[in-house]
Amino acid sequence: MSKKALYLLGIAITIILGTFLYVKFCCNCTMKTPAVDTEKVPVATVQDDNIVPFILNGSGIDYHTNDNIKFLKNSFAVILPVSDSVSIGIGNLKTFLIANPKQKVTITGYATSDETNTTTFENLGLARANDIKKYFVSKGLSDTQFDTKGEVIDKWKTNADTLFGPAEYKFAALEATPAATDEWGILKEKINGDPLILHFNTNKSSDKLTDVEKQKVADLVKYMEHVKDAVILAVGHSDNVGNRDSNVVLGQKRAEFSKNYLSKNGIESTRITTESKGPDEPIGENTTAEGKANNRRTVITIK
Repeated sequence: MSKKALYLLGIAITIILGTFLYVKFCCNCTMKTPAVDTEKVPVATVQDDNIVPFILNGSGIDYHTNDNIKFLKNSFAVILPVSDSVSIGIGNLKTFLIANPKQKVTITGYATSDETNTTTFENLGLARANDIKKYFVSKGLSDTQFDTKGEVIDKWKTNADTLFGPAEYKFAALEATPAATDEWGILKEKINGDPLILHFNTNKSSDKLTDVEKQKVADLVKYMEHVKDAVILAVGHSDNVGNRDSNVVLGQKRAEFSKNYLSKNGIESTRITTESKGPDEPIGENTTAEGKANNRRTVITIK
């Protein structure tokens, strides 16, 4: 091969090698890497418009949870079981009411105007308030510390056929009362704190008392003898067997029987008042024999 040919071949090889090295090592240096946007992108949040918080707010108690007691449309019965967070709130309420025996809580139940009331209560809201009270009592809270109301309104927050927490809880202003220091004030607190409760068989009454019940009667007699303006209140209750009107009458008969029993044991009948709650304030489940037996009772306190 001539020198000229070798010279041209060398040039060609140099061009090819130079081109390869340029492409391999230099082209990538001129390519721009897209900038990474490190700014945080806002995360869209979905607002749950169906939240109706369970709120217990009074002097000495403040509990909130976004869950709540629920009801099916047209139904007065609490949907069971309730959530853990609501159960915790009820436990807090129990502790609070035990520590404050004079505290009253009004439960206002709500129903919508398009719902059907099939209960014996005047409206579905009142029936719901009473079922909430019944559930509270089943958890150990005192039925005497609750009042109930019911209202019918245009609408309430729902999901399909479920209403979220159609109830409110109002705590009455709690007046500071000095602790009883005299013998009779202490005895009254003892009597009303653990009242005499007489139980009855269906449509029957009995004056066979236990030793504990007899001691409670003795405490009542002792108190009434020394506090001359004191008045006893006997409230009769029933289970839900039969219609409500008949059960109200039956509760009144039980209260009158208790009045007669007390009058035979040294308390003037004129100092004993009676009333009946009928089946409206159960302390047990009316679906069981034991629950019905607990509901057939008269509760005796000092007014």
